[in-house]
Amino acid sequence: MVERAPTGIPGLDDLIEGGFPKNRTMLVAGACGTGKSIFSMQFLYNGVTQHQEPGVFVTFDESPENIRSDMLRFGWNLQELERHNLFAIVDGASARAGTPSSEHHALAANQLDVNRVLTDVLGIARRIGAKRLVIDSIPALGFQLENENEIRRAILRVSQVLTKSGMSSIVTTELPEASGDEPVKFSKYGVEEYVADGVVLLNFLSMGQQAARTLYVRKMRGTKHSLETHPFDITEQGLHVKKVSGFG
Repeated sequence: MVERAPTGIPGLDDLIEGGFPKNRTMLVAGACGTGKSIFSMQFLYNGVTQHQEPGVFVTFDESPENIRSDMLRFGWNLQELERHNLFAIVDGASARAGTPSSEHHALAANQLDVNRVLTDVLGIARRIGAKRLVIDSIPALGFQLENENEIRRAILRVSQVLTKSGMSSIVTTELPEASGDEPVKFSKYGVEEYVADGVVLLNFLSMGQQAARTLYVRKMRGTKHSLETHPFDITEQGLHVKKVSGFG
């Protein structure tokens, strides 16, 4: 029996036998604005509040201040969790921009190589007893690497370390906007989907004056999962996935 880490995202856990396989690494992929960061934070927040599993969010794109502010709209008071050492935001965005950080947990601009980042992040995770981890995002982590071969090696390193960490992890990656005359891509560098234990694709479809967000579980090891594309909404409580068939 595979142990599960429930996401707590309404409608999703029913599609994946109750949650992500525990202590595995999931890839959440999608174009800009599809909801990857909200999805990932919902996984962490629900882990703390519903399952007593502390979490760490590593951000290379958004400032921690903006993240805390944005998540309050869903009723997720991250600062309160941080005060109780149940949650930590690691600021990699400042280091990436080459600016100083006032955050308690921050990466140094001259120490953004993958091995050093993983060492620092895992140290923070151990200090708070983290059971869940998010790295947002893989392309941002690899921004200073010179070519895609180096980036692919870095992604393999991240996957190996996270697999051994004993945490249930999400890494996010950017995809280009879908185009009808191009083959479907499941990751930016063509390797992320192979080293992850599961792949969730988020999409934003525009049809004339109407638009819809969709979720598709591309793969999930050790899991019987839905093969349908499911619409989802971003509500005042976060993501809500709608079932489109009689799966489960």
